[in-house]
Amino acid sequence: MKREEYERARKRAIEYLKKACIVITDEEKKAIEVTDYGLGMLEDIGLQILVYVNTERVCAKELVLFPHQTCPEHKHPPIDKSPGKEETFRCRWGKVYLYVPGEPAKEPKALIPESQKRYFTVWHEIELRPGDQYTLQPNTLHWFQAGDEGAIVSEFSTRSVDELDVFTNPNIKRFSTVED
Repeated sequence: MKREEYERARKRAIEYLKKACIVITDEEKKAIEVTDYGLGMLEDIGLQILVYVNTERVCAKELVLFPHQTCPEHKHPPIDKSPGKEETFRCRWGKVYLYVPGEPAKEPKALIPESQKRYFTVWHEIELRPGDQYTLQPNTLHWFQAGDEGAIVSEFSTRSVDELDVFTNPNIKRFSTVED
């Protein structure tokens, strides 16, 4: 990803947080991570992440999604003696569609690029609006996508070890390479 695209997405994420009345510090603004998962499709498959805290026991983040932007299908596997990350998503602004194992939605709201559809296998749809939340158990396959205006989701979880996430798409790289 080009540095210019990365910075443009980071600034856009800051504007979304302002719209949601989520106050962050100047240091936090600089710390927002932008990932296109190595696919070069940031507007379709990507995420903007602000980590507030990530210790051995707890993690809290803001996940900023642009309109119809998708965090790709993945799970948080067991690590050492831990069963894997348990996480609660709380929608703060906009609308987000969370997909988990279960009865597939008859008419899912998600829009997935044709070239990526084979990498999305769970289609039980949970719609989250501001104030709604959902807790995922460790090692549960899931993915999510923002609605028409984008979304902000607060994530509260056990320790996060993103580099060990298992993605359905083998081409995904969790951390983006930024080129000047």
